[in-house]
Amino acid sequence: MVAEASFDYVIVGAGTAGCVLANRLSACGRYRVLLIEAGGSDSYPWIHVPVGYLFTIDNPRTDWCFRTEPDAGLNGREIIYARGKVLGGCSSINAMIYMRGQRSDYDHWAALGNRGWGWDDVLPIFRRSEDYQHGADEWHGAGGELRVEERRVNWEILDAWRDAAAACGIPKITEFNRGDNFGTAYFQMNQRRGVRWSGVRAFLNPAKKRPNLEIWTRSHVERLVWERDAAGALNARGVRLRRGRDQEVFEVDARREVVLAAGAVGSPQLLQLSGVADPSRLSALGIAPVHALPGVGENLQDHLQIRSIWRVDNTVTLNRRARTLWGKALMGLEYLAFRTGPLTMPPSQLGAFARSDDEVASADMEWHVQPLSLDRFGAPLHPWDAITPSVCNLRPSSRGSVWIRSADPFAAPAIRPNYLSTEHDARIAVAGLRFTRRIMAAAPLARFHPREDKPGPAAADDTALLNAARELGTTIFHPVGTCRMGQDADAVVDDRLRVHGIGRLRVVDASIMPTITSGNTNAPTVMIAERGAAFMLEEAARG
Repeated sequence: MVAEASFDYVIVGAGTAGCVLANRLSACGRYRVLLIEAGGSDSYPWIHVPVGYLFTIDNPRTDWCFRTEPDAGLNGREIIYARGKVLGGCSSINAMIYMRGQRSDYDHWAALGNRGWGWDDVLPIFRRSEDYQHGADEWHGAGGELRVEERRVNWEILDAWRDAAAACGIPKITEFNRGDNFGTAYFQMNQRRGVRWSGVRAFLNPAKKRPNLEIWTRSHVERLVWERDAAGALNARGVRLRRGRDQEVFEVDARREVVLAAGAVGSPQLLQLSGVADPSRLSALGIAPVHALPGVGENLQDHLQIRSIWRVDNTVTLNRRARTLWGKALMGLEYLAFRTGPLTMPPSQLGAFARSDDEVASADMEWHVQPLSLDRFGAPLHPWDAITPSVCNLRPSSRGSVWIRSADPFAAPAIRPNYLSTEHDARIAVAGLRFTRRIMAAAPLARFHPREDKPGPAAADDTALLNAARELGTTIFHPVGTCRMGQDADAVVDDRLRVHGIGRLRVVDASIMPTITSGNTNAPTVMIAERGAAFMLEEAARG
């Protein structure tokens, strides 16, 4: 038996974009909106304590627990590829860093032919949804849903690292969200008084009581459902899904539109399962092609962070504070009493942006500096004081893919980032490690006696440093681009986020980015969802 339901808008994916869309599309009360999430509620306590990302990433309760394919650029290693499987999606498990990117990112999108996506077009959208701790100004908004606050813990070693970066030509700046990020500053975060401010808290909770909004959790969409109009044009009619413990099958009709907001992995996966991608590849998997869009699942871009580790003396890092039960108890008490201290920390607190060489027009390297060290995510902290200045290439030229392995909608897709597969990316990886060494050798850090633990001083020439990058590199969890916006034959959506050649279907999430933004991708995803909702409401108003 197949149960049936009908709504005006059906949103697939309750991550950051889905939460924004559900709020905006239901606000006027005119349209019935369904938000579908494969994961469960966000009631897990560690979601809301900022340091809880340690317990939500790679946890099947909150994460899809994807793994990449063995990657030649990482010396054949597989790595975890966290994607939120919970209300709030990645905003419930991410680093909480509020980072818009740079003017050059969006002006490049516009130069590619995407109308209305330049910096001057999108800055008002960022400001509209923001609630900035310091109030509204020409760069920031106040009174919006998305809270943006400063850090709530300080570390002597990070202040010194910032001084060292300044001594190496990276100036101290107030913040990163004004269009040109060149400089060093402390990251601003999506928190409210020491609590994670996810897409659920910001956008979904205020909308939950609206009678025209329904939220279905533990509902796994298997495929899109199609129909053709009298002229033979292809339209999305709705979705087919399995819901709840009993896996009841539903077909849900969308009277106006289906919106894919399942992210850079989930959205192309669902299009492919539904017969929209490269026809030859679909046929080889036993899936009948419905519409040829060869760009679906291609153009995957991500920021690869290269994590060098430096031992330090004469200071206290998180390694020491978390070494004993007593230290952990004190941190917990501080958090409970004041909502301050290390439990409010994102993975990284301090950032720096710089150019890899003088020919680059805007910053193309970024450091995330952590007052801690460990061998890999999920491993214990080291028993000695250390810091981890991770450097990444903000504009990788390597391109990967996300492709289903079979017609099984419950099977994880094959994720192939193809990191460090171009000479450009290899060169910048080496440049980033060399620049990190310059900073660590600067006078403001001398009293801490920094010693390079990884990759270690034996990695002296470019060949050894590149190999170290391949061994140490890991994702910073910023996949984008797999349903690229544009007008060419490989583009998947147009500049109003409508899927090319298919009616009543949009993709509204980070997968539509033509090129990756300079930094963390959550804030840009909020902006993309704001734009997508506005497009839909404008078109609905026109009839």
